[in-house]
Amino acid sequence: MELFYSSTRDKAEKVTASQAILQGLAQDGGLFVPSYIPALSVDMDVLKDMSYQETAYEVMSRFLTDFSEKELKDCIAAAYDEKFDTKEIAPLKKAGEAYYLELFHGATIAFKDMALSILPHLMTTAAKKNQASGEIVILTATSGDTGKAALAGFADVPGTRIIVFYPKNGVSPIQEKQMVTQKGANTYVVGIHGNFDDAQTGVKKLFGDRELNEELKEAGFRFSSANSINIGRLVPQIVYYVYAYAKLYGAGVLKKGESMNVVVPTGNFGNILAAYYAKEMGVPVGKLICASNENKVLYDFFRTGSYDRNREFVLTTSPSMDILISSNLERLIYKIAGADDVKDAAFMKELSEKGTYTITPQMKEKLADFYGNYASEEETAAEIARLYKEADYVIDTHTAVASAVYRKYRKETGDEHVTVIASTASPYKFARSVMDAIDEKYDAMDDFRLVDELSVLSKTAVPKAVEELRTAPVLHDTVVEKDEMKAIVKKILNF
Repeated sequence: MELFYSSTRDKAEKVTASQAILQGLAQDGGLFVPSYIPALSVDMDVLKDMSYQETAYEVMSRFLTDFSEKELKDCIAAAYDEKFDTKEIAPLKKAGEAYYLELFHGATIAFKDMALSILPHLMTTAAKKNQASGEIVILTATSGDTGKAALAGFADVPGTRIIVFYPKNGVSPIQEKQMVTQKGANTYVVGIHGNFDDAQTGVKKLFGDRELNEELKEAGFRFSSANSINIGRLVPQIVYYVYAYAKLYGAGVLKKGESMNVVVPTGNFGNILAAYYAKEMGVPVGKLICASNENKVLYDFFRTGSYDRNREFVLTTSPSMDILISSNLERLIYKIAGADDVKDAAFMKELSEKGTYTITPQMKEKLADFYGNYASEEETAAEIARLYKEADYVIDTHTAVASAVYRKYRKETGDEHVTVIASTASPYKFARSVMDAIDEKYDAMDDFRLVDELSVLSKTAVPKAVEELRTAPVLHDTVVEKDEMKAIVKKILNF
């Protein structure tokens, strides 16, 4: 049975999975959602013995129904190969009271690799399927990790160009160097004077600019997105939650049907939404624990039912979560509103015009699966130090936010179910913050000396993605004001 997608703001128009991937964002500014969440319908006794690639096919084939078996398997094989430094792709490590799902073994050492390794293949396949004319221009805003992973995925992919906008002073030094040294004749990196929300809002405006899109079409281009607003990003993320459950069941950690809690450090809400979709597919996921940093807009939302971005934007040591407009939350709002596109559109209009909206009490009742909390900067640093001291395990700042929130959750609820924490980035990506948390003496060292010290401390090799940065030349140095994004896109595309 073919699964169709429609906009969260207008469910009348139905598109196929490949069309949704190609478009990225719906024309009305809404996000594409599946008409229903398909059942996984594969027994755990079968799933437990599957490789990551095999698990990916079982999950993704149920969502991307207009891709043939060969097309999808070819995309999966091209994505999950030697670019990852472990055959497991997403290994689980027990440390202390939880299992850490390491999602950082790909080319850019962050969880975005899990989806952005496959998105270029899905997109180019989708273009062929739909006889799409024109060069695809991937337009993306990043809070640090999406940018590099998207650039690496799309670099020199025929028929595509990629333009990444990032907040000039809002990412880590390693994150910035990863982006500005990116090779590829079709890659462009632009810093903006502003924060991630400014970059994300600017990109959404460009998507919604009908005049610009007409000009693009005439010039032989079409926009698409590599952000998690693209359903082609979200579906591959469901896979690793299914895989984690199956592996824990296979190892005897979970009994059949026993629930597993999931903790996700959350900014744009896509990664935890993927866990929610896995639960909706039938995976026995218990509590979905949403961990925020000091930009705790999601914590406040789960506590009060009001989403309010009218607050100070805080720059933290977990910059990929420094977000006040969580785009993917719209998909959940649409779901708990009973797939009411009119209601969803009204909430999003309120958010755009007033910066806030409040869901109904009936909708809030449907959020019972979620628990929200946050970790301060001090708590985040303390959690890195604690886990290193007690379990000899080094985590990055984002994973530390999740780990600290999980400890709060356990203390508050007494819930001791098996728990998986999404470990979203390698500690090498945030070496200074990680090493400072372990011991202040490291603060005097330069970035690459810190990396070497981290290697000794963690008993792990410096990842290739970081090693290459020592001598990589800067290839992208454009910085613009946030209101100049449209002009720089037109300049890059030369029209």
